[in-house]
Amino acid sequence: MKVLSLLLAFVTFPLAAYAAFGYTDNGSEYVIDSGASLVIKVSKTNGDISSMVYNGVEYQGYSGRNTQVEAGLGSSTVTIEQFSSPAPIIKVAVVYKSLKHYIVVRSGNDNVYLFTNKGDDSVAASRYIVRLKGGIFSHEETESDYIDSSETVEAHDILINSDGYTKSKHYQGSNYGRVIDFDYVGRSTDSVGVWLIRSNHEKASGGPFFRSLVCDAGPETESLYEIYFYSMGHTDPQRFGLQGPTVLSFTGGEAPNSALFAQNADWSWIDTLGIDGWTTWADRGWISGVGISGMKLGYEYTVGLSNTDAQYWTKVSSGAAWMIKHVLPGTYTLTVYKKELEVFTSEVTISAGKGSAMHTITLNDDPADVNAIWRIGDWDGTPAGFLNFDAEPMLPTYMHPSDGRLSPWKSGNFIVGTSDNNTFPGYMWTDVNNGHLVYFKLSKEQYTSAHTIRVGLTEAYINGRPQITVNEWTSKLQTASSQGGTRSLTVGTYRGNNVVFSFDVPASAWVQSTSEWQVLKINVVSGSTGSGYLSPAISFDCVDMI
Repeated sequence: MKVLSLLLAFVTFPLAAYAAFGYTDNGSEYVIDSGASLVIKVSKTNGDISSMVYNGVEYQGYSGRNTQVEAGLGSSTVTIEQFSSPAPIIKVAVVYKSLKHYIVVRSGNDNVYLFTNKGDDSVAASRYIVRLKGGIFSHEETESDYIDSSETVEAHDILINSDGYTKSKHYQGSNYGRVIDFDYVGRSTDSVGVWLIRSNHEKASGGPFFRSLVCDAGPETESLYEIYFYSMGHTDPQRFGLQGPTVLSFTGGEAPNSALFAQNADWSWIDTLGIDGWTTWADRGWISGVGISGMKLGYEYTVGLSNTDAQYWTKVSSGAAWMIKHVLPGTYTLTVYKKELEVFTSEVTISAGKGSAMHTITLNDDPADVNAIWRIGDWDGTPAGFLNFDAEPMLPTYMHPSDGRLSPWKSGNFIVGTSDNNTFPGYMWTDVNNGHLVYFKLSKEQYTSAHTIRVGLTEAYINGRPQITVNEWTSKLQTASSQGGTRSLTVGTYRGNNVVFSFDVPASAWVQSTSEWQVLKINVVSGSTGSGYLSPAISFDCVDMI
């Protein structure tokens, strides 16, 4: 009997995995065979993927949860259609209130193409989640998003394990953290790779440097995420319309096909599928540039396009040339970023099916172009180089700021000309390390004149902003910057809106001596309250005096 059972298992699984391309209806699900090695089941109730069998092995789900839009749609209208041209294709269409979701399978490959058209904010759907069985893929205990913890550090989603490591699905680190840095996320063994290849994010929010969760795991769970709109540290308005394709790809363990990456893909085959909101490949435009003047050595530059409807970006080549392809027609703000800092903006118009070329761009808004009497850090839109951010990976993107692997945030006073930048705190909270002191000296010519102290921020929490005192002089309280309304620094991101606070210090504020120290004190102030690492806070970009 045992031998018979094994034979039946051997026969059943390969037949299910290697049948001809097509679909069947089992009453509650559409069973779709790729004609290669993948068979999926799609719920006829709500469009969930309820089964993913690759080479005869089930990879779908944990705790009764499916692969789905957000946490699953409610009762929906689910239909299926098979095309023969331009190639054998199966399309599942899911309609839930103002949202339309599509699942597409092409004959002969093990990819699932996913689209979501969110018409408005009446449906709380901003991500697609692939849920996999736990225990298939190996993990190190030190992985920041491998949740084997039991004690809560903050809210319900930041924990600490028995080794004292803080853990959260938010902690994606320096490599996966920014959208521009990854084409896909996933897990693999010697026999299978499960990959979620991100879309071009044209209708997503946050821009090229936006940070959010991309995956998490536990002993019995495994999840991959495609995030289109995410509230944590969010500063960009939500965009509506068609997202995708995001590609769920199965391989024999190797990395996914790079032809599926957003910057490489040719999606012209989607044109005839009747996907609501899709703009045909030929009706998209492009823009290119021959060069950028004023770039500084040692920095990566990015060109981005954005308006209320769409966003795009590309890295600038070493020769300063660049091109952004497959852009929806419209008028956009073009921004050049030095690392993550905006150093040039202009307006451009993209026409359907046409391209345009820009002459050499001359950068005109880099704060580093102004000669400084002294400067702490770099003007690059990040806290890189400061305390706890002085090496890759930048540890606060992998862990809670209270983690014992970090240096204490309340560091010693900073002495201009003597102290290294990595002794200056990258983050400052009213309840943790407020009132940092900077000591410097001035020449007679300098102390007889007024000067400006600039404090650059990349993020602020609950209306935190800097106020300074210089010796006995105190600056006026400035208006808070526009930032996200949720947690930020504690969920692994310093990315908000870059802003520069300028303080005009009169000559009367200086100690009238070349030998005595001038003392600058930087405080975080706010009309809001909080405690510990959830007290008002700021993330530094650069501090200088001009």
